Amino acid sequence: MPGSQISVTLSTASVFPRRASYGFELAARSGYDGMEVMVWSDPTTQDATKLIQLSDKYDIPISSIHAPSLVVSQNVWGVRPARKLERAVELAEQVGASTVVVHPPFVWQPRYASVFADHVKVLSKGTGITIAVENMYPWRRKNRDYLAYLPHWDLTTQHYDATTLDLSHASTALQNSLDVATALGDTLRHVHLADGTGSAKDEHLVPGVGNQPAREVIEHLVKRDWNGDLCVEIGTRKADSPAHREALVYESLAFARAAIAGTPAPRLLVAEDEAKHHHPTDAWT
Repeated sequence: MPGSQISVTLSTASVFPRRASYGFELAARSGYDGMEVMVWSDPTTQDATKLIQLSDKYDIPISSIHAPSLVVSQNVWGVRPARKLERAVELAEQVGASTVVVHPPFVWQPRYASVFADHVKVLSKGTGITIAVENMYPWRRKNRDYLAYLPHWDLTTQHYDATTLDLSHASTALQNSLDVATALGDTLRHVHLADGTGSAKDEHLVPGVGNQPAREVIEHLVKRDWNGDLCVEIGTRKADSPAHREALVYESLAFARAAIAGTPAPRLLVAEDEAKHHHPTDAWT
């Protein structure tokens, strides 16, 4: 079956501010293939024993770990970025995840940035864990762009063995996700499935309601016989009820499954209604 090797997973970030345990329960009930654990202040996301218990309880594997490299997780596991990545890899080994997603260093981390690529390569080779560096975006204020990541936010100008494509980040960077996916070629090992409208905010909309070519990206991967994870990473923190949040998570899965199978896109009733009233200030950051 075309595309059958592509797994559709759910990031625990998609249920923020709810805890990771709720993400596992919702993913299992919705029919996702696995989980990505975003490591942040939720203690469960930092605890291999608790994560394994959740995985066993809901019979859903943990396929990837997102290192605590966001602004909001700068104090998780200390402040040394190299050690934070190492701990994320250790956690992946403990829970059986094959991939660790990491952002490039911030502009205020020039010393680490100078050794980042080598650190990623050595750590991945030594453990067998795929460390997929994620595309980012310029920070934009008053129509002016600022370089926030080193050596750059644009992965197509860099050289990593494994990369992650985030469609919402591409939108914020005013890039076309299909162009980025094509340029990354065989280094593309992981995808954060979302959408955006080109706002300076990182929106993480349900795929199919923004202006990124989300379906075309998936079709491109299917044609390539790609075998990575399509990880749904959407923002639901503005959801006004559990049913609302669950509908957004389910519609994202339905969109992905249809694109993989080459069947008509489902009508995203809840997401489309939300998109009509969406404002960039609602963005997940």
